[in-house]
This record gives sequence, structure tokens and C-alpha cells, in this order.
Amino acid sequence: MLHAIADHVVDGYIAVADAVQVDIDEVETEVFSPGRRGGVSRGVDSARIYQLKREVLEFKRAVAPLLRPMQLLSERPMRLVDPDIQKYFRDVADHLARVQEQVLGFDELLNSILQANLAQASVAQNEDMRKITAWAAIIAVPTMVCGVYGMNFKYMPELHWRYGYPVIMGITVVLCLGIHRTLKRNGWL
Repeated sequence: MLHAIADHVVDGYIAVADAVQVDIDEVETEVFSPGRRGGVSRGVDSARIYQLKREVLEFKRAVAPLLRPMQLLSERPMRLVDPDIQKYFRDVADHLARVQEQVLGFDELLNSILQANLAQASVAQNEDMRKITAWAAIIAVPTMVCGVYGMNFKYMPELHWRYGYPVIMGITVVLCLGIHRTLKRNGWL
């Protein structure tokens, strides 16, 4: 009777381990899929990975306490356990040991997936900051020119030139385009 109960419980653990493996495979596929925008997956966030880690921790707490009693039932001679039945307990103990190894592997794999997801999010944020900085650099040129000409100096010779305004506008556009081209070539835009 004890063997039937233990076998049923461990078979349930195997089913749970398979279900957790499927969930982890889904998360891993989403985190490392090539079709991600900006390195960050739309469907996976750290909260989902953390939730899986919590489930694995609870699963580990359920599996670990049974391993030692199953090993004792399968290895030590006992009055209540017939030696012919001990081989069945050995089978249950082996299955339980495999489940525990899987759970430990799940925990390590989820740690790696979480770290990779956070690293990818950080890279995406850095890329966004680079683009914002690049556009700010481009916008700085016309801002500076407008700032200088907005001071209403009395003696600015180019204000009285016939082509002063178009020349200043042309220089501003050329500078902005030059900065844009340089930043695009360097991968900032």
C-alpha cells in the first residue's frame, strides 16, 4: 500500500515537472526568439519568469523532503518492508531523484533566462538612449543658431546682407545633415 501511494505521488511529480518544462521552454523561446523588437520580447517580462521561479521553488520544497525517506525504504532492511518489495521502492526513489535533478536544473535555467532577459532589456534601453542623444545633438544646432539670432544684437553684419538669412539657414541645414549622416554611419540612428 505504501509503495502504491509513493508511486502515485512521484508520478504526479513527474507530470508537474513535464508541465513546468513546457512553460520554461515557452519562456525561453520567447526570450531568445529572433523576431523581438529592440531586443525585448513583447510577451515576456521579468514577472513571468519570476513567477515560474516561485513555482519551481515550491516544487523543490515538495520534492526534497521525500527523497531521503524513499532512499531509506529502498536501501535499508526494515521489518515493515519485505526485501522483495524494496526493488519497487528503488524504482520510486530513482524517479524521485530524477525529478529533483530536473527541479534543480529548472532553477538554474530560469536564473539564466532571467539574467538574459534583463541584459536584453538593458541593451534596448541603451539603444533608445543613444537615439535620443543623437536627435538631441541634431536639434542642438538650429537651437544654437536661433539662440544667437534671437538676442537682437544691433551690429550683426549678416543681418543686413541680401543673402544673409538663406546662407545661415543653408549652413544650419548642412550642419544638421552632416551630424545626421555621421551618427547614422556610426549606428546611433
